[in-house]
Amino acid sequence: MINRFRRNRTSGGPGADGPLPEILSPGTAAPAFSLPDGQGRVHSLEAYRDQPVILAFYPADGSPVCTNQLVLYNEALPVFGEYGAQLLAISVDSQASHQVFAEQRNLRFPLLSDFEPKGAVSRQYGVYDDGRGSSQRALFVIDGQGIIRWSYLSPANVNPGADGILRALEALEL
Repeated sequence: MINRFRRNRTSGGPGADGPLPEILSPGTAAPAFSLPDGQGRVHSLEAYRDQPVILAFYPADGSPVCTNQLVLYNEALPVFGEYGAQLLAISVDSQASHQVFAEQRNLRFPLLSDFEPKGAVSRQYGVYDDGRGSSQRALFVIDGQGIIRWSYLSPANVNPGADGILRALEALEL
């Protein structure tokens, strides 16, 4: 079942537009945040204490790569659930944009708006791109104690798939 959600991906490192920023590394305490979703409900990292959290930062609602990535994660939700993990996707798009995008794609996980102040949480995690004014495409798996156990920064035009997430969740169970 897990193999159905695995995708080939390139390793982190310089992207087509130059070096990617430094993201928070494994072993680091995950910065706390509270962000609204498309319906105005506020989600805080603390609310998910005692369970794994997958943070998926992405550049923009509706872009082709972002759409493919988030639709894949929507399909993988049952597998993530086998590990007790909560998926939270974060971009600098507005709440209204998130609401429309989630409804169009029938996404069943929160899309959080890092809109005001723009990119504040993305900056805390080291994934904000000042030049583009958006989040980079980055993934984090955080354990139930709030420690980052895996992080990955993907080139903007590459869907990182779910294989790294699944390996990180598997490692949490060991």
